[in-house]
Amino acid sequence: MADPSTSPPLTRASVAAARELIQPFVHRTPVVTSSSLSALASAEQTGAKAKPKLRLWFKCENLQKVGAFKARGAFHAIERLKQEPGWLEGGGRERGVVTHSSGNHAQALALAARTNGIPAYIVMPSISAPPKIAATKGYGANVIFSGSTSVEREAVTAGVVEETGARLVPPYDHPDIILGQGTLGLEFQEQVEALMAEEAKLSGKEGKKRGLDAIIAPCGGGGMLSGVALSCENTGIRVFGSEPSFQGADDGKRGYESGVRVETVSTLTIADGLRTPVGAYPWSVIYERRLVAGFYSVSEEDIKRALRLAYERLKLVIEPSSAVPLAVALYNEEFRGLVEREAGEDGWDVGVVFSGGNVSLEALGKLFAEEVA
Repeated sequence: MADPSTSPPLTRASVAAARELIQPFVHRTPVVTSSSLSALASAEQTGAKAKPKLRLWFKCENLQKVGAFKARGAFHAIERLKQEPGWLEGGGRERGVVTHSSGNHAQALALAARTNGIPAYIVMPSISAPPKIAATKGYGANVIFSGSTSVEREAVTAGVVEETGARLVPPYDHPDIILGQGTLGLEFQEQVEALMAEEAKLSGKEGKKRGLDAIIAPCGGGGMLSGVALSCENTGIRVFGSEPSFQGADDGKRGYESGVRVETVSTLTIADGLRTPVGAYPWSVIYERRLVAGFYSVSEEDIKRALRLAYERLKLVIEPSSAVPLAVALYNEEFRGLVEREAGEDGWDVGVVFSGGNVSLEALGKLFAEEVA
């Protein structure tokens, strides 16, 4: 993709510019609320001490094109690549683009490439969810399989680049990807402010504060988390990362707390979109600039509990990775204690990013069958 040195600076203004660039290609996804989930999040949990007051707002990127937020970064990357001097003239369109992904970025790049008449080569772990593999092929991409670790994926990708001359579009570790993903954060802020204003007008309480206090986003490679953090810079909104704790999938949390980025992860968490380590560019925003206020992790059991609640209370199809930030709001005692201490009786309006909804019925059935068993 475009040389990072030619990318716009990683700022809130650049996120706004990215939104203008991709607006014709992506959905402005809805924001929904649930009084029952907000009440549950505000109740004292069994065996826990914290009892914060939380009002939850959900950004539904599961309703985005390709079923995930990744469409934003992929379309922005392609639009920026088309603007690179000499790329089109030098045969770049014919040589195509390549990436490695567990699924959602794969589909996103395949769609963005097809929309622009560009060949796409997608390296996917052989254990990727079958619906994600089928959807990626359905968008016309050439799928090449690899092992599940980032090292294995990158090695196969390098071979494809050498053979085809295709340009690499990484799933998260590039400024153009970060800026594209951050556009959901701008939308989220504006939508919640508008909904609050409408609610205040109807209730006759128009003088009250409007807007989010915090956003919790899932973190895999960190492209979306860092983009959302940029979108919130100097707004007063705190941004938190959320991860599974299973088999060391909480690399972002461990790195943030130690001050050293964790560069390799090998985990089979059910949140398959979060099995990657945080990239260098996202890390520069998340940790070095301290635009993310902290990280919280949750167990596989908590993820499943949150996933079930999303289905039962919100009637929305989300994948396990999307349930991770909801699980933090509902079950992470450290986060809940923070809100209770700092917000008091006023409570916090907390945005929860539902990052995607690409999950098969078979996988869900198996997941919940195991839970019952």
